[in-house]
Amino acid sequence: MRTQASDFEMMPTKIILRGRKVVGGCAEGEAIVTQDTISGWGGINEKDGTVIERRHELRGRSFKDKVLVFPGAKGSSGWSAYFHMARLNGVAPRAMIFNKMTTKVALGAVVTRAPAMTDLEQDPLLVIETGDWVKVDADNGVVEILKRRREGAG
Repeated sequence: MRTQASDFEMMPTKIILRGRKVVGGCAEGEAIVTQDTISGWGGINEKDGTVIERRHELRGRSFKDKVLVFPGAKGSSGWSAYFHMARLNGVAPRAMIFNKMTTKVALGAVVTRAPAMTDLEQDPLLVIETGDWVKVDADNGVVEILKRRREGAG
């Protein structure tokens, strides 16, 4: 059977990035991406996994069962406590990818117990978009991105 050009247009684009493990494990899910840092204390609702911080681009959106892609943490050391409570309440992200390593985000990732990575070879905030399917294999230092088909594409 001969493959036609139109067959390739229907295949999703796959991008592979390598980076550094923060928390081991492997998980995948739909990405939720923000260019804004996230405040744990007063910035998220640990009962339903939504961002509640005023003027945050994700305000009112949930990271529950998503791959959270963000620049990093801001605010106090309460960040880890709120993300820990989100995990206990079953509303934590499946995985985390972030740019700036700090003690806040490192401890938050550990208590969330979700695979987490940083120091990717390309800026994940420029490569990954909300709605893309992302697999985080932190044990092997690999992030696989299946680009969501955009309206009007193809």
